Amino acid sequence: MNSTHYLLPLLLGLAACGGGGGGDGGGGTTTPGASQPSIQSFSATPASITAGQSSTLSWQSSHATSLSISPGVGSVSGNSVAVAPVTTTTYTLTASNAAGTITASTTVTVGSGNSNGGYGSMAAAGLGIGAALNGSIPFPASNAWNQDISAAPVDPNSSNILTTIGLTRGLHPDFGAGLYDGAPIGIPYVVVAGTQAKVNIHFTAYGDESDPGPYPVPGNAPIEGKRPDGGAFDGDRHVLVVDKDNNRLYELYRAFPQSDGSWNADAGAVFHLNSNTVRPGGKPGWTSADAAGLPIFPGLVRYDEAASGTIRHALRFTVSQSRRAYVPPATHWAASSTDPNRAPMGMRVRLKASYAIPASFSTESRAILQAMKTYGMIVADNGSNWYVSGAPDDRWNNDKLVRELGSVKGGDFEVIRMDGLVTP
Repeated sequence: MNSTHYLLPLLLGLAACGGGGGGDGGGGTTTPGASQPSIQSFSATPASITAGQSSTLSWQSSHATSLSISPGVGSVSGNSVAVAPVTTTTYTLTASNAAGTITASTTVTVGSGNSNGGYGSMAAAGLGIGAALNGSIPFPASNAWNQDISAAPVDPNSSNILTTIGLTRGLHPDFGAGLYDGAPIGIPYVVVAGTQAKVNIHFTAYGDESDPGPYPVPGNAPIEGKRPDGGAFDGDRHVLVVDKDNNRLYELYRAFPQSDGSWNADAGAVFHLNSNTVRPGGKPGWTSADAAGLPIFPGLVRYDEAASGTIRHALRFTVSQSRRAYVPPATHWAASSTDPNRAPMGMRVRLKASYAIPASFSTESRAILQAMKTYGMIVADNGSNWYVSGAPDDRWNNDKLVRELGSVKGGDFEVIRMDGLVTP
């Protein structure tokens, strides 16, 4: 439902007497004799959703020099923004100028998810390499990956840590269309059915911190960095397999297929996508296919999700200098430095509420940046500073991604307070 707090027929009278429009009876503030801001409409479409779906907030306003929506959205421009609340939420639009402030509100009602997908169920996902998830989201809505951190407190050392990562360096999409250095750009994945045959996995480096096989890895599973021309390649060689029927995620690091159908890998991990006990076989201090001990797949930017206008989870990014520490949900560190001004694995950053996402940006870039406001980004590995991980897809517009995301600088972020920091 929605309620708009303005009285158009009385506008002249209000201006004459120095009164102001109100929101839920609370009203606004005005300056007599000036042109006050007004809100003609503010609504949510659809007004009722199930967990994992999105709604679009739309508005019409005039005479406003600034617009913001709370909770969790912040400054806005244009006439609409997509939101994906986990619970029923009343959003308030505030329009302001030097003459005063006016508000309007609308409510998005959130029902429970179902077997067709949503948080904690992969049932709606398609099958194959790079398959669309169709609204399926890894882990329950209450999981750390899906937590709305837009109102979380800022870490007291945020400024120093961000200075180390780079205040003037822009974001960079570590994913895209086509090839770079002869290989697809990003970390690929494949979705399989519960009937996919399981094969043996031989661990060659971190077997004591890996979940034992067999894993349902198909022979044609995509390997990160693999060249279509068959040329030699190296790198992390990640393999990510989602079993949609059993809600399981299998990830391998430095994976090499063998002639008998088995795979050799440095490390491997199995994650339960329908539970907050995300890795029942894991222990604190263990690595995974990722340096932070985290799953990789849930933090990837995927085209089908970004193109829908809404990403409903945190994203994954890298830094060049980390420290010997981690913060949940991470379980592992990947550095020897104890410098407190370096980021620990699992640290989360948030795009500031004061950053106005340009209305001229592509739908995909706007969705990515809004996710960074609502869910943030988690430090998951050592690499180039501010590199955001995603899956390859030929529908990405590389030029727009690089230009638009690159305009967002490190100084536009803040570090979320790190509760539960572990320093081995």
